[in-house]
Amino acid sequence: MKWTMDEVPSLEGKKIVITGANSGIGFETALACAAHGAHTILACRDEAKGEHAIAQLKQSHIRGEVENMKLDLSSLSSIREFSSTLLDKYNSIDGLVNNAGIMMTPYQLTADGFESQFGVNHLGHFALTGLLLPALLASPHSRIVNVSSGAHSWGSIDFDNLMYEGGKGYSRAFAYCRSKLANLLFSKGLQKRLLEINSDTIATSAHPGWSSTNLGMRSHPLASPIMSIFWKLAQSAAMGALPTLRALLDPTAQGGDYYGPDGFRSSRGHPIKVGSSQDAQNPELADRLWVVSEELTGISYSWTNDN
Repeated sequence: MKWTMDEVPSLEGKKIVITGANSGIGFETALACAAHGAHTILACRDEAKGEHAIAQLKQSHIRGEVENMKLDLSSLSSIREFSSTLLDKYNSIDGLVNNAGIMMTPYQLTADGFESQFGVNHLGHFALTGLLLPALLASPHSRIVNVSSGAHSWGSIDFDNLMYEGGKGYSRAFAYCRSKLANLLFSKGLQKRLLEINSDTIATSAHPGWSSTNLGMRSHPLASPIMSIFWKLAQSAAMGALPTLRALLDPTAQGGDYYGPDGFRSSRGHPIKVGSSQDAQNPELADRLWVVSEELTGISYSWTNDN
């Protein structure tokens, strides 16, 4: 049976945080959650774009409340401010969707000196999840979803040059692949630690396949009239959001599950459990990345729900 939007349950009384929810996969995820009654928090870097997304959601006759909050994942200061504000307002969170990201950008550094793709796509979400973890642990059966990419299979983690220091060896394509591999290793490391404390919170992952989104259209280094034709063959952002929604909401999902489209090379179609690269399944690699991520961000996870 194909998993479709019809499988999304009632989300009345649930609070769900989605990063990068003003467009693309994030917006479609927010729309589905709000349409089914969730109080949906759009964590967006650009406040104006977030407000525009809120207006669009309200025009769609949603049942749940929607809220826009500023979050810049390239800044640990912004992540701390966002998390502090959120935890002051809410004691519990039912779902966190780590969706936001940048793709194939030229070499540049975040405010904290991290290579930007690794800093935003992985370290930003690692820090955010750690800060929000007490509220997630306080909510029974909460979920954390890390949105990765099929591109993770071309990624590798070089701890001797993790940030491509000074641009050494930098490839914007392979840096993106590294960050997406890090997303899956983060899910693996997080699920391991959730199991160790016997928590019913789980960590899952998803990838959207080949979907028509602003991220891909603007960021692809081969953007051209020819590429625009190929993008027209991609599936819609709404279809691309289904793996994320299944990872977040399917009651049969288990910690560590990874969802992607069921079509050719997992490029399009309905969501199913999919495989990942050998590196993405390496527990030693996941543990080492976890330790390095804590050191870089200064975020040490607290495994209690005292917030």
